[in-house]
Amino acid sequence: MQQINPILCMDYPDPDVIRVGDVYYMVSTTMYFFPGGVILRSYDLVHWEIVTYLFDRLDDTPGERLEKEMVDYAGGMWAPCLRYHKGRFYVIFASHTDGGRTYLFSSFHIEGPWERRVYDTYYHDCSLLFDEDDRVYLTYGNSDIHLLELSPDLSGPKKGGLSRLIISDHKAEGLGYEGSHIYKRNGYYYVFLIHWPKGGIRTQACFRSDSLTGTFEGRDILQDDRGFFEQGVAQGGMVDTPAGDWYSVLFQDNGAVGRIPVLIPLHFEDGWPIYGNLGRIPENFPVPVPEKAHTYETLYTSDTFPCVQRENGEFVLKPQWQWNHQMDPKLWKLLSEGGLSIRTDRISINVTHAKNCLTQRMLYPRCGAEVTVDGSGLNDGDVAGICGLQSCYGYLGITKSAGEYFLIKVVRTPEKLKHSPRTGDCMPGELIEKIRLSKPVVRVCLKTDFENLKDEMDFFYEENGKLLKVGTSHRLFYRLDHFTGYRFGLFIFSTRETGGEAVFTDFSYLTE
Repeated sequence: MQQINPILCMDYPDPDVIRVGDVYYMVSTTMYFFPGGVILRSYDLVHWEIVTYLFDRLDDTPGERLEKEMVDYAGGMWAPCLRYHKGRFYVIFASHTDGGRTYLFSSFHIEGPWERRVYDTYYHDCSLLFDEDDRVYLTYGNSDIHLLELSPDLSGPKKGGLSRLIISDHKAEGLGYEGSHIYKRNGYYYVFLIHWPKGGIRTQACFRSDSLTGTFEGRDILQDDRGFFEQGVAQGGMVDTPAGDWYSVLFQDNGAVGRIPVLIPLHFEDGWPIYGNLGRIPENFPVPVPEKAHTYETLYTSDTFPCVQRENGEFVLKPQWQWNHQMDPKLWKLLSEGGLSIRTDRISINVTHAKNCLTQRMLYPRCGAEVTVDGSGLNDGDVAGICGLQSCYGYLGITKSAGEYFLIKVVRTPEKLKHSPRTGDCMPGELIEKIRLSKPVVRVCLKTDFENLKDEMDFFYEENGKLLKVGTSHRLFYRLDHFTGYRFGLFIFSTRETGGEAVFTDFSYLTE
């Protein structure tokens, strides 16, 4: 039997999974990447593919649009909840942008279209419950976990409805309860939560009650790092199979690559959920076997950027791509001969402020990406290339200076970020290497190694058919000012005058 975990090997944090018939669907946090609210599909809980996204834009704030020096790193949508009730899909989540609010999306079809409703109240890590009597409830909160009854049409809190504090955890040290997932099974209401006691590891807890007005009793039910550097597996709910077996999909911190989903078998003893073997995650275990074989689209992709347009004239990218922050449609296009063109319309500070940076998640334990960059359309001071995107970024690209072209390697280290505000790094990156180019076209490559928290990235460019390494390895860090794993990003930004253009062709995602 093959080893099961981790099931995705990519940054899909805060997973929530449901089953509809014989199909499983997963939703995950996407924060400041657009399109946002990714939904995945599986037939065996192990292999997954992208089905759709919930939205192309969310709060439409200056930070989401990367206006001036505003950014939305660590903001946007967090910890979504996915539910299915009477033929309709529901996704609810809180947004950390612009003071905070809560969004509810619903659709009769998983592919959409999705209707959107906005609550002005911020419901932290919220979870929906459609009870057997069709009453609807929401759990939410941090340390204090609340239960709130919603109106039948889900327009907001039900007037005179149930509203109470059900769980409270105000320990002096450590992370209090959050990440709620609420369910009903065999007469019990279950609320799954995470917490992180000081000196311990991230821990999964569960509270239960036989009534929503009764007392919720709780206990820790999983405290396991799978032997991986005390990085506890936690935060998620439960899902059953058509055969009646139960599983849970939680996530585990994996350093710079991000937070990776883990599948765990689940059973019940005396009405309590038990993970794996006495609360430990087994290395191997049976998984659901679908009736029919299915060929999955990978969660990463190489791309020649063919010129694909919808009937309304909009360009179409493969679903594995997401823009860093809200995309400006006026500044990019797919070329008829193949290739992605991105232009600038403002002066930027560094790569984290570059509008229309096109990204893909990186893959554990190692991966790489190559792309050809044509800088013929650059203005003096422009930079275009490929980056490893996080606050401690690194990039390799072309710049134009006094009419000449240079290959440059630029990085950001933690030491340079000690005094940067949480709203974003407002200083230029650190120039490490500068190599004169004979022409404005170059093929550049990044290779990463995340195994056992090595978390390093190397830089290469092609000359005479060979990849040449540029400088030493760059150390990668998972930092909370971005709160996401590293991604490959294709970018251009201007430092002196606007209107520069770069063309990207033949993007190759490397898994060896």
